[in-house]
Amino acid sequence: MTAAVEADGLVKTFGAKRALDGLSLQAESGTIVGLLGPNGAGKTTAINVLTTVTRPDSGHATVAGHDVARQPALVRAAIGVTGQFAALDGGLTARENLVLFGRLMKLGRAEARRRADELLERFALTEAAGQRTATLSGGTKRRLDLAASITREPSVLFLDEPTTGLDPRSRLALWEAVRALRMSGITILLTTQYLEEADALADRVTIIDRGRVVAEGTSEELKRRVGGTVCHVALADPAEAPAVARTLAPLGVVSVLPDGVSLPAAGPETLVAAVRALDAARTEGLLVATIDDIGLRRPTLDDVFLALTGHPAEAADGVAPLDRPTAEVGS
Repeated sequence: MTAAVEADGLVKTFGAKRALDGLSLQAESGTIVGLLGPNGAGKTTAINVLTTVTRPDSGHATVAGHDVARQPALVRAAIGVTGQFAALDGGLTARENLVLFGRLMKLGRAEARRRADELLERFALTEAAGQRTATLSGGTKRRLDLAASITREPSVLFLDEPTTGLDPRSRLALWEAVRALRMSGITILLTTQYLEEADALADRVTIIDRGRVVAEGTSEELKRRVGGTVCHVALADPAEAPAVARTLAPLGVVSVLPDGVSLPAAGPETLVAAVRALDAARTEGLLVATIDDIGLRRPTLDDVFLALTGHPAEAADGVAPLDRPTAEVGS
């Protein structure tokens, strides 16, 4: 299998900020690669370099076999891009937007109209065809934006956090559209900070943090690196996680997650020990946290990300490291 996207040692700085710090990655033809990381990890900068919007300070990258620095026009002719915000004209109807994109991409009038109708049907947008785009729901706009990005059927499609701000139903609908594009043979590089999105869509996942790759592999391979089982404590109030983590610290290295805490489990005995520790702390008045659920489960990408970086994927710029070090992750 050949690589549709290859990057080697990309470096990009903006003033004192090093957005990319030797980033290397690749996406094989006909696959979905998830580029996973928190805000500020360098995901959008990487997309901007690979789509020729920004030139790297150093390093090398090719897309669809073309050098992004020396052959930008050929790269742009081979790709489609959907950014974090829909690039649509709110005053035009859905169909008019697609026709406009076709004309901008040098399609003749008749061909642009034919392609617009084809895309409306392909993305289940026929009922919205005559509606002004400004009146459409967020999920429908994103599907329309995705349709516009493949007007000329690109060989490589870049999706930069395409489901940001969507409700769960709209997100699932967009996932189905992305899977259909992969089945048609398009290579997709998807950036996201939603771990379940990478888990659901990506053939391979590249985790980046502070402009560097910290892990790469299939979702299952990455989960195996954390371990076989974790003891997970779900909390009614995530703000109480640090207190729970301190209570469970004698049992192992505790990871603070968006919905609670987890720690590696040797087996049912870890669960029993955790329940006893929490119960003792509550009895002694040292813990008031409301626990929604506690049990053993397989690791998630949340566990992987936190173990590798020291903070959850949903963390924002400038996130502080956890109070406690996270688990060492083996190869």
